[in-house]
Amino acid sequence: MSAAVATTDRFGRPMRDLRISVTDRCNFRCPYCMPAEIYGEKYQFLAKPELLSFEEVERLARIFVGLGVEKLRITGGEPLLRHGLPRLIEALARIDGVHDLTLTTNGFLLAAQAQSLADAGLRRITVSLDSHDDETFGRMNGRGHGTARVLEGIEAAAAAGLSPIKINCVVQRGVNQDSIVPMARHFKGTGHVVRFIEYMDVGTLNGWDPAQVVSAGEIVKAIDAVFPLAALEPGYAGEVAERWGYRDGSGEIGVIASVTQPFCGGCTRARLTIEGNLVTCLFAAGGRDLRGPLRAGASDAELRAIVEEVWTRRSDRYSEERVERAGASPRRLEMYQIGG
Repeated sequence: MSAAVATTDRFGRPMRDLRISVTDRCNFRCPYCMPAEIYGEKYQFLAKPELLSFEEVERLARIFVGLGVEKLRITGGEPLLRHGLPRLIEALARIDGVHDLTLTTNGFLLAAQAQSLADAGLRRITVSLDSHDDETFGRMNGRGHGTARVLEGIEAAAAAGLSPIKINCVVQRGVNQDSIVPMARHFKGTGHVVRFIEYMDVGTLNGWDPAQVVSAGEIVKAIDAVFPLAALEPGYAGEVAERWGYRDGSGEIGVIASVTQPFCGGCTRARLTIEGNLVTCLFAAGGRDLRGPLRAGASDAELRAIVEEVWTRRSDRYSEERVERAGASPRRLEMYQIGG
């Protein structure tokens, strides 16, 4: 198969990454994503017929790869809640042109599934863990769960060869700011990379307050005061995390500064929602329906034309506009609908 021709948007950004949501359900109720007071026991998530089937996901993924996508990331909700997920992983791993196949999870169900995911062809994994302290983590996951099962999942993923493992930690002032250095300390020297993420205004239901943002600069300063750091070069073009290495050579951390240092100019990510909408920005208000045409009998060429049209007309740069506007934000898709 010949290399795909890169499809670029109005700012010349190629489409290189596709994030695929496989469920809108989650076993956590993190306040910054799916607050329990809104997503309670009676909340109606999508019915199964509304979800893309694995066969539909595979078909669309092949079309995206034909337009230049090289990296596929499985997201949710919590993707490990989707029954039979290794079957999808196996199908995606067979697509010629996919250079990286990874998954983001809260890790609670990971210990039991890590090996089967690796056997199916998953290459890497990212685990969300907002604190190493049980009490703080319990508040942040909205269920009171401690860290033990997540840490077991990380160990199982490492044993299964799903590395390098990245650990995402969303930092909120007054909530888990005190966890920054302990998180760095716990994973220092393990080969895992903790990525500290500025608290973002994804969606509209999480009560985002810019006063709760702990800047990337503050995060680096806090860690550097205990474990001296040195800036590292990006691992690849468009990498969202700034890399910092421990000066003693015992590993690295990352910081994602979407709020204070927007990186829209290097964004190469498209998102496929669970109901088959193509979304071109994490902060989008909506997307382009692909499920409808797909189920109406559209050919691969017709679906490809839709995707190509959406991307070539893309001009999203929300994080940069947030800084410029510094005002009220319109309603947007919620995090659980499109993944991180």
